[in-house]
Amino acid sequence: MIHLNYNNLDDETQQRLLSMSKKDVEKRFGKQLRNYAREHYKNYQSLLEEEAIRNLYNYDFVFKV
Repeated sequence: MIHLNYNNLDDETQQRLLSMSKKDVEKRFGKQLRNYAREHYKNYQSLLEEEAIRNLYNYDFVFKV
């Protein structure tokens, strides 16, 4: 097995995983992020992207070759 982190993946894979992570974060924390963005005058999409990236670094990517 090969253990990789997010930075070791190719760009296409990173973008696909980021998209999936955004959906996951929005599903779990969307309401809280919207409220935070509104209260602190932040851009919701920027917050979502930051949290999605942070979320990706919590994953362990394991591949069998």
